[in-house]
Amino acid sequence: MRQTIIAGNWKMHNDRAAAKELVSGLQDVLAQVGDNREVILCPPYTDLETATTLISKLAHVSVYAQNMFYEEKGAFTGEIAPSMLRELGVKGSIIGHSERRGYFGETNLDTNKKIKTALGHKLRPILCVGENEDQRVNGVMKPWIQMQILEGLQGLSGEDVASIVIAYEPLWAIGTGRTATVEQAQEVCQYIRQVLADAYSKEIADKTPILYGGSVKAANAKDILQQADIDGVLVGGASLKVDEFSQIIKA
Repeated sequence: MRQTIIAGNWKMHNDRAAAKELVSGLQDVLAQVGDNREVILCPPYTDLETATTLISKLAHVSVYAQNMFYEEKGAFTGEIAPSMLRELGVKGSIIGHSERRGYFGETNLDTNKKIKTALGHKLRPILCVGENEDQRVNGVMKPWIQMQILEGLQGLSGEDVASIVIAYEPLWAIGTGRTATVEQAQEVCQYIRQVLADAYSKEIADKTPILYGGSVKAANAKDILQQADIDGVLVGGASLKVDEFSQIIKA
């Protein structure tokens, strides 16, 4: 059985004091997380050390970065190396989030390099894929998502693929208040699993966790998590609120 994953992406929110207040407020619910699920907190770089320190004694809670670079060191102003994340106790990283692709021009080749580098440093990647509204309306959603997956995972073994997480994020439902229906979310997550089965094997596809991310809230989390091919959620704004995120963790 695949583990349920509840990941909170803080994006560019929370200074160190706010980060400490948020994680401290979540301590009780985080302490109750059992073997069948994992909670992942994804703070900004400046809050990583604060978060890893506060959750260090919690068995089923991890801290991931929101991004990382694919080189070890060098003249890459503004970038963060995987070894720097490992030094802080970070366990993984979001890779290829739609905002990285949209605002900063990251490509499938970039995500592929980052995933390979992350795995080489024993950091677990969360590969984000998804379509915009035009792609959905014009019927190219599935080929687009297939391309993101196959190019992002190019050159990886089945064992590597089974060790990563894939997050489906419909761009039209991120930060808009709109959410894909549970049927829409399940349909695409099921399709992602089929892409993995065709490219690798059904066994690999069945082992790979697939998350849904797109205006996830306490009110819809339970219905989303009940879908057969959805193994968790990637939460944005709701992960910044103690009560809201606590309810999602317990959904």
